Amino acid sequence: MRPMNWPVIYPEAWLLVAACAVLLVDLFSKDPERRPTFWLTQIGLAVFAALQLSDYMAGTTAYGMNGMVVIDPMGRLLAFFAAIAVMVTLVYSRPTLAARDMLKGEFFMLAMFVLLGISVMCSANNFLVVYLGLELMSLSLYALCAVRRDHAVSTEAAMKYFVLGALASGFLLYGLSMMYGATGTLEIPKVFDEIAKNPRINREVLVFGVVFVVAGLGFKLGAVPFHMWVPDVYQGAPTSVTLLIGGAPKFAAFAITIRLLVEGMLNLAVDWQPMLIVLAVGSLAIGNLAAIAQTNLKRMLAYSTIAQMGFILLGLSAGFISNNTLSAGNAYSSAMFYVMAYVFTTLGTFGLIMFLSRQGFESEQIQDLAGLARRSPWVAGVMTVFMFSLAGVPPMIGFFAKLAIIQALVTTNLPGYLVLAVVAVMFSLIGAFYYLRVVKVMWFDEPLYPSLALRDRGVSAMLALNGAAVLVFGPLSGGLMAMCRDAIVKALAN
Repeated sequence: MRPMNWPVIYPEAWLLVAACAVLLVDLFSKDPERRPTFWLTQIGLAVFAALQLSDYMAGTTAYGMNGMVVIDPMGRLLAFFAAIAVMVTLVYSRPTLAARDMLKGEFFMLAMFVLLGISVMCSANNFLVVYLGLELMSLSLYALCAVRRDHAVSTEAAMKYFVLGALASGFLLYGLSMMYGATGTLEIPKVFDEIAKNPRINREVLVFGVVFVVAGLGFKLGAVPFHMWVPDVYQGAPTSVTLLIGGAPKFAAFAITIRLLVEGMLNLAVDWQPMLIVLAVGSLAIGNLAAIAQTNLKRMLAYSTIAQMGFILLGLSAGFISNNTLSAGNAYSSAMFYVMAYVFTTLGTFGLIMFLSRQGFESEQIQDLAGLARRSPWVAGVMTVFMFSLAGVPPMIGFFAKLAIIQALVTTNLPGYLVLAVVAVMFSLIGAFYYLRVVKVMWFDEPLYPSLALRDRGVSAMLALNGAAVLVFGPLSGGLMAMCRDAIVKALAN
């Protein structure tokens, strides 16, 4: 561990400067397609990702800003993949935004501020920094949801997201304030020490605070019963914004869950693990069952997201077993790998929805994909890969992600977790129905439209790369899983 100060926030400082530069360049740009803005944004994000990857490869842990910020392999790896997710999101979004007169510098700047908030959360070592990053990310997403001011559904989605997001932030802030009241510190490692070593600490206040913290995290993850905003926001927001909400922020939600519950409150795991189990089972049940009834593709994928969060929560609930942390590295790294697999796949599914859309036609209904295989076999094939991955069909990356979570549950050797593994498998089988229904519509139903309306080479290439990654990283997931395990072990060792 080496003492540092400003160097620990070099990537965030670069991203802030780049976001301001993008806004200024766009102000003087006359290009209606915003090429200078787009490429300057991508360059800024690429440099940010390179800085994060460099810190991750160094493998060291350092603290700065009086211990409020930490750089460690877990935070840097999550921030790196979040940057990649935002870059891919912008590639998918650009043609769709241009066709709807939404391609403006503000979108790119706010997307960069979303990533800045994510990065702040990934490197937070203090309750105030966690909240600062959370609000920076959330406020940017609220603004992006309402970017189509003349669209009633988008405005309604933005209002719901803002009101419920503010409620979630309030829950989290209240829970953190109670943790501060009980421990007398805002620094996450010191909270852990106080809970472990102070015999006079008020346990009732701690448990009460944990309840509110878990509720706030449940909102941010979109877990049942805090899921009510997810379907409406996913359906109502512009698809570009939906992808920005459903992709990179999942890394931030996972990061603050590890920071707060594991690094700060692991000694209270007997209190928060049962809560996560209840949220997980509820998410698996409601998410999968409600998705079956959906005809809107974005709404179906929203309920699918809720179910996928259930798997992540199962992994997070299996780290502290029989008063020891022998299972922690395996369980938390499995959950981290699942987040990566989910985001990889989600980027492609919403990217393909945008690829099939055109002005006045959003291609949001499942039936809009009817006969897609006859119109464009390769697009139908890529979408099939994404659906199979979400369903957990081998050899897609989603299968190995689900297998990792189930393996983490089974290796606890406790009857309750074995039951949870069976429940997870059963709900995965139920979920396979609505994923395979999309495949059936694409390959066996009669086409509704003669040809694809949008053929953007950049999006086509990204879809092909995205589909290949989901397919190839499945059998080759060992390396990515090892990176996740190494990052988690080093984070827990400090």
